[in-house]
Amino acid sequence: MKATMLLSPIALGLLSYKYLIHHGVPSSLFYKSDTNDPGPATIASPAANGVSRAVVVNPRALPDAPNGYAPAFDNRTDGATGKGQMGGLQSATYVAALSGGSWALGSIFVNNFTSVAELQANFWNFSSESIFVGPGTMDPVQYWGDITAQVKMKRAAGFVTSSPDFWGRMQGYYFFNASDGGVDLTWSSIAKTQAFQEGVMPLPLVVVDGQYFNQSDELPTPKQPVYEISPWEFGTFDESIYGFAPLEYLGSRFVNGVVPENETCVRGFDNAGFITGTSSDIYNENGRDIAVTLNDSISLLSSNTSEGSAMVELLSNDIQQYLSAVSSNSSRTNGPAAYDPNPFYQYNQDSSPFAHDTRLTVVDGGEDEQNIPLNPLIQRKRNVDIIFAVDSSANAHVIWPNGTAMIATYERTLAGYANDTSFPSIPDANTFVNLGLNNHPTFFGCNITYISNVSEYVTSYNTTARDDMILNGYNIVTQANGTLDSN
Repeated sequence: MKATMLLSPIALGLLSYKYLIHHGVPSSLFYKSDTNDPGPATIASPAANGVSRAVVVNPRALPDAPNGYAPAFDNRTDGATGKGQMGGLQSATYVAALSGGSWALGSIFVNNFTSVAELQANFWNFSSESIFVGPGTMDPVQYWGDITAQVKMKRAAGFVTSSPDFWGRMQGYYFFNASDGGVDLTWSSIAKTQAFQEGVMPLPLVVVDGQYFNQSDELPTPKQPVYEISPWEFGTFDESIYGFAPLEYLGSRFVNGVVPENETCVRGFDNAGFITGTSSDIYNENGRDIAVTLNDSISLLSSNTSEGSAMVELLSNDIQQYLSAVSSNSSRTNGPAAYDPNPFYQYNQDSSPFAHDTRLTVVDGGEDEQNIPLNPLIQRKRNVDIIFAVDSSANAHVIWPNGTAMIATYERTLAGYANDTSFPSIPDANTFVNLGLNNHPTFFGCNITYISNVSEYVTSYNTTARDDMILNGYNIVTQANGTLDSN
């Protein structure tokens, strides 16, 4: 992971929200007439996920909803615009994801807005024994050696490295169709693609949660900020910070919103894998970083067989490689993502609890129970009219959503942490289940919510299992091609 310094210092203020919503997006989607005609509706689609966030023993579970949901809404899918189908992804203004949902989102958008069908046919292969072992086409020793070298490059450039750096690099080999797992791909580079600049694709938003560094092994409370990452910016609408830093220059030392004249600007910090690795980073929970996770796996293996002995040796070597590349030997410190330097250092000092922290601590976007990335889409300035939401949480005893994710967002808006955002009234979890609101598409206020089933947690996925999970998400959105509901 390379951090390229510019030759001359540039003072960069935090980009305004006006720039965020008007740059590079089709103007027709934001048209507001002076007459009584309200203009086109602004549509947003959050790809939710609670699968990968919730599971430590199997952190590579592929969320079915984002992958099956995407082709169901994608006009490029055969039959997607027919009766009983949905389509409409191309007309959406925004699409949001968090946790494992960011893997699918990143794979689609970083790979030039490639369709899920094409990724299935030509790239996605999740059948290897574990993401910790690497793709089946790659030697596990080389896999870990390459990742370790990449993370060491970031540390050598003067940046803090931790579990999400490794986690993100692993994801790169599975989701980014580029050499070396897309080590040179950045999230901000999405904005430079032709499809993005022509407005063919929606604006992709990834959600991550903030946390205090001294509480990094605990789950965030609703009071902690909810950050979003677009191809342009990293920041939050939460009133305690209420600021956005230009994503391309993340890693530069901002002081009260600008880079001092004696400082240089940095590019490359927003590695695409680091972004998805941050959003799906569960390695802060209970101080269990990747080294602890691998040690737990070793304890479950038998060294009495040649296969078990070889795996113990491999994982032991992986732990040593990991410890040689991260900035600390503390599993608690190594868990969360380090956005260091803090882009909001000395910014909004009167209200921000992180204004005096040089390191901004960021964790999995669903750790605050908001497993549906609704926060970016309910901001008043975005004027979103319709939200199609997919809930893949595993709340109930039958591994089924019970509304907890939507309740968490609803309650946060009532608590006053979400900068005067509004949200339709959501019933409690028992009522949600008793009324069967998790069994069919349900309307809340002016929002439409599609609630999805969730896959079982296994250590690998063959092609059939992969395709079945994607088909499951597709059938939920289309109501089984209209056979469950012809309307």
